[in-house]
Order: sequence, then structure tokens, then C-alpha cells
Amino acid sequence: MSSTPASLTAPLPPTWRQFYALMKPRVIQLIVFCALIGMVLAVPGLPSLDQLVLAALACLGIWLVAGAAAAFNCVVEQHIDAKMKRTAWRPTAKGELTNIQTLTFSALLCALGSVILYVWVNPLTMWLTFGTFVGYAVIYTVILKPLTPQNIVIGGASGAMPPVLGWAAMTNAVTAESLVLFLIIFLWTPPHFWALALYRVEDYRKSGLPMLPVTHGSEFTRLHILLYTFILMAACLLPFVLRMNGWLYLCVAVVLNIGFIGYAWALWREYSDQLARKTFRFSLIHLSVLFAAMLVDHYLMRFW
Repeated sequence: MSSTPASLTAPLPPTWRQFYALMKPRVIQLIVFCALIGMVLAVPGLPSLDQLVLAALACLGIWLVAGAAAAFNCVVEQHIDAKMKRTAWRPTAKGELTNIQTLTFSALLCALGSVILYVWVNPLTMWLTFGTFVGYAVIYTVILKPLTPQNIVIGGASGAMPPVLGWAAMTNAVTAESLVLFLIIFLWTPPHFWALALYRVEDYRKSGLPMLPVTHGSEFTRLHILLYTFILMAACLLPFVLRMNGWLYLCVAVVLNIGFIGYAWALWREYSDQLARKTFRFSLIHLSVLFAAMLVDHYLMRFW
């Protein structure tokens, strides 16, 4: 490989770009971020060099297995993706990559990530991560998603696992604290995803998937988004109640959840696609800032 600056900035070959797109990189970034928060909160004080290396290896392994699950999902849903504007660009939906290519890519990512986790992290993290792969790629994608409008609620368990994986990577255990983090993401997922489904309802109707706005209508879905934001706020207070985090986290959590409830309330009272988009975008800000506040507060509690 040339070492010139031009070569370093040259775009990836189209095929590699297509494989990378299969991994749903934006989603994977949030997954790894949440796993990293679990790792940080599991370690009292500043991490040692060995713990930093362990965390880096765990992030790499989780990133690879999560990418494998995303690629597998693209194979299973390629015909559905082709009918939806949001996903029609995916290489599998456009027929740019074959099923064999994609499944091979997914298997290689899963195998490599699992080996890294088993050998250099711990077997518990490997099995939990592999179980998450099966839960998302098979139980959610293949079974639940086309079967029930509650698919995102039940399948949300897989998406809520990253902080548990991160915690297990550093402690070789699943503790009550890690399950609190799991609960927050589990309750955050339905209002986050249903806000998206509201303004993409026609896409889901064409795809044949029984998403809640399709099967029960907009008003019913908006009510459930509002109810979930109230329950989510209660869950977000648990890290303070259990003394996992302090006052800084509490203040940020209260502001973020009041904001989420405010969006959900406005959406319930009077619907518009624009407001649904804003609610979806705010949900992403909500989770990212909430977990970032956990991280900052974790160190402030110990050094101030």
C-alpha cells in the first residue's frame, strides 16, 4: 500500500463500501458506545492500562459481532428493504451483493468477533454477545418482526444488551447495575422506534410488516409512545436511587426525560410527520446524552 497522503484519503473500493454498509455503521456506533459506558461504569476510578486494553478488545469483538448481525438482517429482509425508501439503497436490496457473499461476510465477522471475546476478554462476554446475535438476527428478525406488532418491544431485549456486555467484559459477571442499564435501553426502544414508524407508516404498510401504526393506527401508537416515556423516566432515575450515579446525572436525566415526555405529549395531542421526525431525533439525543452524563458523573463522584 502506498504511504502517500493521496492514497490514505482515497475512497474504498465499491465492493468494500457495500460490505461496510451492510454493517449499519451508525447503529453499530451507538451499540459500541453503550457497551463502552457499561465497561467504564464497571470499573471504580480510573482504569489501568490492562483494563484499557481489555476494553478496546471487547469493543472490537462486540463491534464485529454486531456488524455480523446487521449483515445477516440485510439478507433476511432484502425483499422488505427493497419496498421501503429508508432501506432500498442497501446492497442486498439492490442485488449488488449475493446472499452467499453476505452470509459469508456475516459468518466471518461473527467468528472473528467471538474468538476475540472468548480468548482475550472472557467466555461469558462471548456467549452473551453471541446470544444477542441470535436474539436479534433470528428471534427478532425472522420470527417476531413479521409475526406481532409488539415485535420491537420483545425484540428490544437484544438491542438493550450492549451495556451488559460491556459490564461483563470488565467484571466477568452480570450484576444488578448492568441490568439497570439494560432496562433503560429496553424501555427507550419502543418510543424511539415507534416515532420512526409513524412517519414511515406507508413504507411499513407496503412491506407487509405488522408494525404498531399499521395494525393499530396512529393515535394508539402515539398514546403508547407517551406511556412508555413516563415509564422510561422512572427507569432513568434508578442509577441515582441505587447510587450508581450522583446529582449531575440526576439533573441531566430529569431534563432529558421531561423533554422526551414533552415531545411525546405534543405528538399525542396533534400529529404531524415533522413532529414525529423531531421526536425520533430527540430520542437519539436522549440516549446518547444520558449515557454520556453517566460517564462524566461516574468520575466526578470519585474525584470531587
